[in-house]
Amino acid sequence: MAEVDVVPTFGSQLKDGFKPANAWVANGIAWLDDIQAFYRERSAIEKEYSAKLNALAKKYFEKKNRKSASLSVGDTPTMTPGSLESASLTTWTTHLTTLEARADEHERYGNDLITKVADPLKHISARFEELRKRHAEYAEKLEKERDASYAELRKMKGKYDAACQEVESKRKKTESAFDKAKAQSSFQQQVLDMNNVKNTYLIAINVTNKQKERYYDEYLPEVMDSLQDLSEFRTLRLNGLWTLAAELEATMLQQSSGHISHLVQEIARNQPHLDSMMYIRHNMGGFQEPPDKVFEPSPVWHDDGAMVVDEAAKVYLHNMLNKSKSQLSELRREADKKRREVEAMKRTKQKIREGTESKDEVAVVSQIFALQEDLHQVEWKRLTAEVETSTITSAVGDVTLGAKNHNFKSQTFKIPTNCDLCGERIWGLSAKGFDCRDCGYTCHSKCEMKVPAECPGEQSKEERKKLKQERQEAANALLKPTGPPEHVAELPGLSRSDTTASATSGYAASSQRSVTNTLATSEDAAPEVPTSTRPTSTAASTTARRRVMAPPPAAYVSELPGSTPNGSSSAPEQKAKMLYKFEAGGPGELSVPEGRDLVVLEPDNGTGWVKVRAGYKEGLVPATYIELVTPSATPALAPQHTGQSGRVSIYSTHSASSIGTTATTTAGKKKGPAVAPRRGAKKLRYVEALYDYTAQSDAEHSMVEGERFVLIKEDPGDGWAEVEKGGVTKSVPASYLQEVQ
Repeated sequence: MAEVDVVPTFGSQLKDGFKPANAWVANGIAWLDDIQAFYRERSAIEKEYSAKLNALAKKYFEKKNRKSASLSVGDTPTMTPGSLESASLTTWTTHLTTLEARADEHERYGNDLITKVADPLKHISARFEELRKRHAEYAEKLEKERDASYAELRKMKGKYDAACQEVESKRKKTESAFDKAKAQSSFQQQVLDMNNVKNTYLIAINVTNKQKERYYDEYLPEVMDSLQDLSEFRTLRLNGLWTLAAELEATMLQQSSGHISHLVQEIARNQPHLDSMMYIRHNMGGFQEPPDKVFEPSPVWHDDGAMVVDEAAKVYLHNMLNKSKSQLSELRREADKKRREVEAMKRTKQKIREGTESKDEVAVVSQIFALQEDLHQVEWKRLTAEVETSTITSAVGDVTLGAKNHNFKSQTFKIPTNCDLCGERIWGLSAKGFDCRDCGYTCHSKCEMKVPAECPGEQSKEERKKLKQERQEAANALLKPTGPPEHVAELPGLSRSDTTASATSGYAASSQRSVTNTLATSEDAAPEVPTSTRPTSTAASTTARRRVMAPPPAAYVSELPGSTPNGSSSAPEQKAKMLYKFEAGGPGELSVPEGRDLVVLEPDNGTGWVKVRAGYKEGLVPATYIELVTPSATPALAPQHTGQSGRVSIYSTHSASSIGTTATTTAGKKKGPAVAPRRGAKKLRYVEALYDYTAQSDAEHSMVEGERFVLIKEDPGDGWAEVEKGGVTKSVPASYLQEVQ
């Protein structure tokens, strides 16, 4: 802290500040009790710590004695150690002895804190508090004297005011008195009395002011300076006791440091190899490696240890050998890489022990273990692949030479598909399987290793369809029963029928479009990519769209053989004409001139607005500003198809009639009717294609991965969503889309 020439004092700097200063000094003296309590608690902790250290040392002395033999030479030594202990146990004994010595030092330090620090603090705290109270009493006495002087002055002021009032009263009497001379004489006498009282009042003022001056400039500063001196004396005594406490702790730590230094010297003598040498000397014995495992035939099937090498077994062995060989080179490279990483970390650990590199050795060892675990896993796989390869090659030779392996990719079949090997469905709980990207061969996961390596290579769609049919016929031939026993009557066959033709309402068709098509799929025919049947005229508006769930993404599901577009054509668009000019007044609205031809995209849903397309632009216009153009072959109230989106809507003719009644003509120019206020513009939602998709009909959009669309209608449950591209609304598989901002 910077030194100052003149130390400021309470008396010179704090005028009339005795009460706050007194409270501050009182708080400082009371604080001595807290410090005293601190050292008493510290003493209790030190004594408790000493007792716990002694108890801890005793506890682990007993544990050491019980485990001495097992820690030195193990649980089952070949030679008993007698009274010998390992080097680490000897060092541990020194450690516990040092702990007991340190416990004694803490006990001594705790006693000194009470007798040399806490008790003196209690004594000086009481003495300082007594002095502070005497200062407070003297200051209170001075304050009372000052207040008495002020009270006397106020009394004189009251007498002076009363004399003045009496003079005024006498003066008024002189004006109305009958005996003017007597009244005037009385008035003059009262004036003389008033002057005497005034002089007395003025003298009292001077006396009071002088006493006030002495109070604030002499009496009170002396008391406050004395109070300041008391506070500073308290700090001086406190510093002395703090210093003593620190010296006592330093002495305790110095003694403990001496014990620890001796312990450090003993630890340095404990070389890591000494324990190992003692354990080896007392545990040397013979070792015999366990014998190799041999083939054990089943108790219910008599067999030998020779490999089965018939044609069916060769197919399985070929697939196993192909997998092992394909993994072997990669596993070898991976093992070499992991081995180099382990060696590098071991060199780092050695540098840490030598002190040439500062890193956490525990963390490094943990990394070594993690790398060794990874290396072990790779080595385990590499060794397994090598042994599998050598075993199969020694038994049947390299059967992978000249083989035409299938290009299998794992996938989850989201539509019913038959396995080309066993003929069973890949669906439900067993929906996971494989398909060949070249020829379209499909199989269960459990059948993969049984599939012969006879891939004909990349095939066209028609060739895939033909191959699929041949494979299914061959697989189904394996599933045909040989016929019921003679004593069992043959039951009539069960069949399923497509019930979608009975649907008469859009709701019924929508609710069953996925289920009925799935049930109607022939078990012998190859599954097809799901297509949608849409109405091609207004008369077909009540026919439900028959769809199954959208096909899985092309990134992991190949196109199945026999999939062809259904060739369905799109229905005509709903046309309209603009009756009045309209200027857009908000977001999503479209400015259209009078007489412009329009295509209705979304009819009025009760808001008074219609979504239309004019050229390549789309937007909202008032429903009362357009006139629907009805085809001649369609009745006036027949449902009108809304265009490529496949929606079916019924427009009432009330809009056209209202136009005629509400429109007005001004100077030969038409003016549209009042526009209904929009009840919240619908915010456009955008989606992005996750995979490429080729449209299967005119009612569907083709997509390229990453292409963006405007979402018109979400998936209602049939696996399809409606999107807009280039002003045209069509359907796409919902599983191919993800919503974007």
